[in-house]
Amino acid sequence: MNYINNKLSFDNKLIDSIAKKYGTPLYCYSFEKIKKNITSFKKNFKSFSPLICFAVKSNTNIKILKEIKKFNIGADVVSIGELMKALKAGIKPQKIVFSGVGKTAEEIEYAVTKNILLINTESKSEILEIEKIAKKKRKIINIGIRLNPNTDAKTLSQISTGKKENKFGVNQKIFLQLVNYLKDSKYLNLKCLSVHIGSQILNHKPYENMLKVIDKIISKSNHKFEYIDLGGGMGIDYEHNNSKLNLKKYSKNIQKFLKKNNSNIIFEPGRSIIGDTAILVSQIIYIKDGFKKKFVILDSAMNDFMRPALYNASHKIIPIRKNKIKSNKSYEFVGPICESTDKFSTIKKFQKLNEEEYIAICDVGAYGTSLASNYNVRPKPMEILIKGLKIKVINKRQKLSEIM
Repeated sequence: MNYINNKLSFDNKLIDSIAKKYGTPLYCYSFEKIKKNITSFKKNFKSFSPLICFAVKSNTNIKILKEIKKFNIGADVVSIGELMKALKAGIKPQKIVFSGVGKTAEEIEYAVTKNILLINTESKSEILEIEKIAKKKRKIINIGIRLNPNTDAKTLSQISTGKKENKFGVNQKIFLQLVNYLKDSKYLNLKCLSVHIGSQILNHKPYENMLKVIDKIISKSNHKFEYIDLGGGMGIDYEHNNSKLNLKKYSKNIQKFLKKNNSNIIFEPGRSIIGDTAILVSQIIYIKDGFKKKFVILDSAMNDFMRPALYNASHKIIPIRKNKIKSNKSYEFVGPICESTDKFSTIKKFQKLNEEEYIAICDVGAYGTSLASNYNVRPKPMEILIKGLKIKVINKRQKLSEIM
């Protein structure tokens, strides 16, 4: 993104003109940025050529999935709906991993019929359910076991998934018990050790600690795992202050791990692929005075973009048209929904804004539209993709009649 004659340009397209043509709220994606992120990700880990399974939960737009699939990317899914979308996008079943703590019998059966790569299990009850289905279908099913390594990811508590108090995976004792149980199973083939310690991780040290735990448990299990699924969680620079995960150090730690453990690595990136590829363009409805600040009331709301309300997540906000005049009060950017948490950010010394102008909320590609809802009976926003000279509508603006 840059400014041309004080107007915001996104992939060489003026956002002011796009907003006027397509309306707001509007999700705007950059194909070039998606391509750049995937290329960079692959380059950082090229020494061991991992299977990259895009975390569908981070962005479920079918046309985005189709674009990502073109780069030989698989899918990590956590529901039958996500699995259906991945298959519909043309992602090969043998590049799909089914994760999640609460898969129903219906979901498991569907996954089995589609011959996906493997199902990552999270409890003995789930293993018994899969075994029952496998026996009924007289089919050998490839599975993984998700280990909870009790590793602090140094991230928000709401998105920490690898500590002992989190609901995900099983502890080391139960893990070893399950490995032993599966040695005698006629229908389940234990192919994978799976782990995922959290999201928006910016320090490679938690990953280093996680790998040490995995190394020890493999030695204790005396089992040869064809795959080690290291999950995702790689963070992005939401603050725009060069806070980035050092992928080269992470890669070196994995290379060291692989010298002792000859397995294929699976990654489940979502945010690191799609997070910084989109902006949410919003129009200012009203500006009103508050206590020691001004409320900038946008046409976007928490139903369009939930992360700030859900996690108190920080996202940079920028004007569509630049000027040199500073506001004499802080601006609190809020939506029109009847919740006090319906706010995006409070910013001091922002440029002076006027009603009917546009702003952009940055880095909304991950967990943006996938978390969107119809709360307050509000239609979901339009999504567009800029690809070269073309602007493609990849999701039409929802009509009120469609949710009535």
